[in-house]
Amino acid sequence: MPYFVYYIAENAETKVKKLDYIDEFDNFKAARGLAREKRSELSQESDFQDCRLIFAKNKVEAEKLLSAPREERIIGED
Repeated sequence: MPYFVYYIAENAETKVKKLDYIDEFDNFKAARGLAREKRSELSQESDFQDCRLIFAKNKVEAEKLLSAPREERIIGED
């Protein structure tokens, strides 16, 4: 399965995520390197807030996983 790299922007009011496909890799190290490079290039003026790497069967599954709402982590409670 390939690794996909995306820019992500989330609307604060609606929590809807905007995804922008960057590239696809078979090699984790190459994908991680590009994601790190793109994160360092993000600026305050950019529409996008983050650059994410996702492991998925295809582009459709990758976008589904990235768009899914995530539960807030509660730290310190057992």
